[in-house]
Amino acid sequence: MDNTKSRNQIDMLHGPLLMKIIVFTLPLAASSILQQLFNSVDVAVVGRFASSQALAAVGSNTPVISLLINLFMGVSMGANVIISNHIGQNDKRSIRDAIGTVGITALVSGLFLMVLGISVARPILTLMNTPADVLDLAVTYLRIFFLGIPFFMIFDFGSAILRSMGDTRRPLYILMVAGIVNTILNLIFVIVFHMSVAGVAIATSIANAVSAALIIYLLIHEKGPFRLNIKRMRVKWKELRRMLQIGVPAGLQGMVFSFSNVVVQSAINGYGYGAIAGSAAALNFEFYSYFFIAAFNGAAITFIGQNYGAGKLDRVNRIFWICMALGALTCALCNWCFTWQDEFFLGLFTGDPHVLEYGKIRMHNVLVIQFIAASYEVAASAMRGMGKSIAPTLVTIFGTCVLRMVWVFAVLPHFNDFKLLMWVYPFSWAITGFMMLTLYRIHWKNVKKQNIN
Repeated sequence: MDNTKSRNQIDMLHGPLLMKIIVFTLPLAASSILQQLFNSVDVAVVGRFASSQALAAVGSNTPVISLLINLFMGVSMGANVIISNHIGQNDKRSIRDAIGTVGITALVSGLFLMVLGISVARPILTLMNTPADVLDLAVTYLRIFFLGIPFFMIFDFGSAILRSMGDTRRPLYILMVAGIVNTILNLIFVIVFHMSVAGVAIATSIANAVSAALIIYLLIHEKGPFRLNIKRMRVKWKELRRMLQIGVPAGLQGMVFSFSNVVVQSAINGYGYGAIAGSAAALNFEFYSYFFIAAFNGAAITFIGQNYGAGKLDRVNRIFWICMALGALTCALCNWCFTWQDEFFLGLFTGDPHVLEYGKIRMHNVLVIQFIAASYEVAASAMRGMGKSIAPTLVTIFGTCVLRMVWVFAVLPHFNDFKLLMWVYPFSWAITGFMMLTLYRIHWKNVKKQNIN
């Protein structure tokens, strides 16, 4: 193995697991946090230097963006799994085939999402009962954001390739550069040129273009089977089929999850700009906390993918429990820190007392117990690392979409209380977690039984 590969890869198949998982996970969590900083800086800049309506316009778009892109984010997860399996099997030819297929998939999905996002921006925001004084600003932000979505998808799929071999540091470095670009351009476009939501959307798209260019540069200079040869990129249908078998159910899970959040956001919109803006501000801290769970999800998928591919089942269950425990613990610490200093953290986004009131309600009823979401997130990721994707998707569809819609349409109308609306999140997390852990236990028993036979 050459020096470049040994420096950027992690040996997931041999030796102790705990420190390797932590070394893999910390840059991955930091990368997700930096990506969210794009949105947080957008929200903070317009909230402080434009208006509360502009803050609501940017913040209310988060569920819509997630709804539209999550299917393809799931496919990138599928890419991570199949490349990890090939690494565990030491199948260099299949690694090359998978990477070429991933490159084409990233480009096509990005272009498709660009057209879709621009086309449905106004209809979907109207269906969500976005207030009239927020609607036009929200449409402007969403359309400009989706002009740059091909760059976002290229970076996401490229990062999946690097993660599959254990490299989470270089995507982090790229996002550091892109984050600086985004922040500087935000301040220039909003404060100097008074471009409001259009300015922050343009800044985010430019930052995404920078991150895409840098990830492509890394991949075309990578050595061995991980090198991206643009001239020889071809779709290998066998690899694409496996990628979709794992990725599409995961993406559908994300879409359904996001759809349930769109339904909840529609209910939030009914409380006016103060609820929209306050919820959007508090949501940032849910994202930052969740990213630790998501990072251990990534570790579970990649470590389990390689070890399952290599037939090392004794390590698979240990990886699951390490990721579960650390995901819940790190998320809980963030939850409690942000809630403890709610006034300070919400004050970074707004000084409007009406907005602050709603933000505090969300933090004290949702954020404070968000860590229980690790129960179903890590369990689902562990099963996907073993190639099982449909069953976790069905559990999540019931536990999020169905339960949340029942809550919004059957329970809330009898009380019309914002605090009660917020309780839809912990209620659905607890039910989904119990179901997913039960499913994991059944699947793991079946895997062990098959291995014995």
